Amino acid sequence: GIVSAMTAKKFVNKPEDVVEEMVQGMLACSSHLKRLGKFHVLVRADYKTVREKQVVLISGGGSGHEPAHAGFIGDGMLTGAVLGGVFASPGAASVLAAIKELSGSAGCLLIVKNYTGDRLNFGIAMEQARAEGIKCEMVIVGDDCALPRDKGITGRRGIAGTIFVHKVAGAAAQAGMSLEEVTKEAREAAENLGSMGVALTTCTLPGATPSTRLDGSKIEIGLGIHGEPGAEQSTMKPCDELVQRALSSILDPLPSSSSSSSSSSS
Repeated sequence: GIVSAMTAKKFVNKPEDVVEEMVQGMLACSSHLKRLGKFHVLVRADYKTVREKQVVLISGGGSGHEPAHAGFIGDGMLTGAVLGGVFASPGAASVLAAIKELSGSAGCLLIVKNYTGDRLNFGIAMEQARAEGIKCEMVIVGDDCALPRDKGITGRRGIAGTIFVHKVAGAAAQAGMSLEEVTKEAREAAENLGSMGVALTTCTLPGATPSTRLDGSKIEIGLGIHGEPGAEQSTMKPCDELVQRALSSILDPLPSSSSSSSSSSS
């Protein structure tokens, strides 16, 4: 017989057009946003005023995690966001274009989640910007507690807690702090941050076949935002038990080497 794999049901036209159409849709309904050229880069409409007064903040990463990242652009938050394809890092050229256009004399801070592609491409863009005389720093966020804290940031993915780093850095920048000070505040926030997810199903890309990994009553604690393996699989449990399990990882004490500078997790 013939075996047919069913693709996931999603409201899309063509899978290859979803990011471009999303950008167009956000621009149509968000008067505070503008697009940077033909790049998948969205910025504050008033960025030219903002860059004259303060450090600008840029974040970004793969699409498919909305409202991240363009949804966090605004007063006291991000100045711009660089959007990659679905679950794909944006290219260094797009990041560099954002840095060059948005940065003023106060400089620019990149807030980047701990994924190889994001670190590589944002890092390349940062070095190129520095070579052109732009003040630019980068803070890496690895808040995922699916791995033990004693492993350090290696392997700890950047997930939902990144928004708090945006907020802390945004408040510092808006208060007129220097690039060095804003970077310090953002880094301290990132180092004291913990997040843990519990997934009922796996994610499915537009046009792809749904995974059977979490069929039936199975759930996964700490499943990654792209479907990466989590801490453990389990059967469905009462909400109180799941919250307790997540908190036990989030509140796992920091290594003793960090205790002098950081006293708690959130």
